[in-house]
Amino acid sequence: MNAIPQRDVHPGQTSSAGFLDSVDQNFRHAMTFLDLPEGLSDRIMQCNSTYTVRFGVRLRGRMFSFIGWRSVHSEHCEPVKGGIRYASNADAEEVEALAALMTLKCSLVDVPFGGSKGALKIDPREWTPQELERITRRFTQELNKRGLIGPGVNVPAPDIGTGEREMAWMMDEFRRANPTDVINARGCVTGKPLSKGGIAGRTEATGRGVQFAIQSYLRDPRTAGLNGKRDLKGAAVIVQGFGNVGYHAAKFVSEEDGARVTIVAERDGYVTNADGIAVEALKQHQIKTGSILGFEGATSFPGDMSGIEQPCDVLIPAAMENAIHAGNAVRIKAHLVVEAANGPVTFDADKVLRTRGVTILPDLYVNAGGVVVSYFEWVKNLTHIPFGLMERRRRERRNQTIATTLERMTGKEFPADIRDEFLEGGAEIDLVRSGLEDVMRSTWIRIADLIEQQPELSDYRTAAYVASIRQIADAYEAIGI
Repeated sequence: MNAIPQRDVHPGQTSSAGFLDSVDQNFRHAMTFLDLPEGLSDRIMQCNSTYTVRFGVRLRGRMFSFIGWRSVHSEHCEPVKGGIRYASNADAEEVEALAALMTLKCSLVDVPFGGSKGALKIDPREWTPQELERITRRFTQELNKRGLIGPGVNVPAPDIGTGEREMAWMMDEFRRANPTDVINARGCVTGKPLSKGGIAGRTEATGRGVQFAIQSYLRDPRTAGLNGKRDLKGAAVIVQGFGNVGYHAAKFVSEEDGARVTIVAERDGYVTNADGIAVEALKQHQIKTGSILGFEGATSFPGDMSGIEQPCDVLIPAAMENAIHAGNAVRIKAHLVVEAANGPVTFDADKVLRTRGVTILPDLYVNAGGVVVSYFEWVKNLTHIPFGLMERRRRERRNQTIATTLERMTGKEFPADIRDEFLEGGAEIDLVRSGLEDVMRSTWIRIADLIEQQPELSDYRTAAYVASIRQIADAYEAIGI
């Protein structure tokens, strides 16, 4: 991956070249702390392949042409994994940068995937559901012909502009095209509806992972915490982007951790309430009206892009890449920036923020919840056994025995307010959340331990990159490359 000259990025704009350049610079910076065999660093950095597919679909009485991409960054571990986004501003450079991040992300959280990413240059809002289905199925056909989808080779997932519906269409089209592999066909994509082989907790996974990442940072006595505090209770939080990730992250930190979500920013402006925004009510307003603006429980600022620049304890950029760049980094007033989106802070902005004493939890770690739970779903699809099926009732009986024994020993009844929860054997959603929390906690320890061992790394992004690249290098050397 050769360095690409940085383009100017102005407020409200994104630049895929700037995004790719930031990923490239983070790679190169991390490499200075690693002693790799000659040539291996370039092999790890380079994107293996990027496929461009062009196809036509007859709609509305005429032929429409579409262009899409699927990039495979690294096959040091297979299958490769990565989402597919539908966006009118998508391009090959953006897809390559996202694929590189997927390679690093999978390595960092230790799930057995290489990195991939895909995109279709389309605005899904311009097409009816029936038209989108035909377009998606044709796209899937093109990917299948080139070996770019399949449970053992390349496993897509939802991203911006796609969701459970699109994944179900892709899975069904793959199954039709591969009738001899029907038994494993469900594993060709993740993020599917439950009725089509999905897994409980996948929709909330990335937002839930954001919550676990913040908790892991705050609970670690080696970190600075948040103004001396080790929890989010009462903390002012700004969330940029109110799609799936931003909504769930805001919901969990406010309803479960006691934070005040004081600002939610979107592409058409922001809403604010110093006492805290009712996140679920705001989401219902957005679903009903198509915008967060006009919400009765907050003050609206239409067309104002300065929402992320207001004072807060925690800023969660959960929208597009390059949201914080050299032009606005000096105006960010957060103590902690938590990267829920991919690449929301450019390489140059990262340096500005850290110079000003802002702590950044990197995207490589923070938004890994989606791929972790996607891994759980993939395993479920290939084993054909629902999570908990083999052990839930045994666990319930064991807990019942413990409760009964405690009652006999103490002569008191088990507390009624916690009895049901204690006796519950664990539904799939509970097991998924438990597994995700374990991965996010252990990954944080890996990052923090590395900084403790190598203080010269100095920041969490560099430590995450170094830990990830080191593991990829070990994988390449193990197979003789």
